[in-house]
Amino acid sequence: MARVVALYRYPVKGFTPQHCSTLHVLAEGRIEGDRALAFRFANSGLPQEAWSKKYGFAVLVNAPGLARLDARFDAAARRLRITHEGAVLADEALDDDGRDRLAAAVERYVLALPDNPLSAHHERLPLQLIGDGVTPRYQDSVEGQITLHSRESLAAVAGALGDPALDELRFRSNIAIDGVGAWAEQAWIGRRLRIGGVEFDVVKPKVRCLATHANPRTGERDLPVMQTLVSAFGQAQPTFGIGLVTHGAAGTIGEGDRVEIVS
Repeated sequence: MARVVALYRYPVKGFTPQHCSTLHVLAEGRIEGDRALAFRFANSGLPQEAWSKKYGFAVLVNAPGLARLDARFDAAARRLRITHEGAVLADEALDDDGRDRLAAAVERYVLALPDNPLSAHHERLPLQLIGDGVTPRYQDSVEGQITLHSRESLAAVAGALGDPALDELRFRSNIAIDGVGAWAEQAWIGRRLRIGGVEFDVVKPKVRCLATHANPRTGERDLPVMQTLVSAFGQAQPTFGIGLVTHGAAGTIGEGDRVEIVS
């Protein structure tokens, strides 16, 4: 029997996951508070509420060292705290001055990284902290989508990479399940699932990017995940996990919920 074994949301795009016992799924097919803040490059030319491609942000795909930061967002207080190895880089409310100080702290950190997207691109400065901390706007696709993978598929990739401790946080999914065969979720494209009391349409496989090469603990690019997905599993594109959108009403899903194919 397939069940949810872990739930995650990412308050700041490209930063620390928040492990949750429940997630509130919105009717438009996103998770409340997921990717609701982001550090965007200055030359995007877009307002705060506009979606951007991930390459318009400081994120793991272009700054893998961001994985070493710990970002904690207090939604009730509307306050973001960012630390590095226990030292506080910034702890500010989401007012104009606080956003500027948070962005400046992250900018200084990124500029000091040997592999970073800012030092050779001054037109991207200064970084801007955008988003309200609640509304999920900055997923990888403009349509949003909730992401799911199975622990069995994770184990298959771990075996191919020769790393039995492969961390699922590399893939930054919202939902991890177990109780299915490896890659079983890829056969669900075009079908409908029920998780707890919420139904989802499975709309696409998730093609992966260079962010998966970054170790979520050390920030080092240490494993060739994309190449291995293609070569070891005969994929045309490096694929891991699936994208879901809500079918019908909003609701809450929780760890331990059953995962069922409805149609």
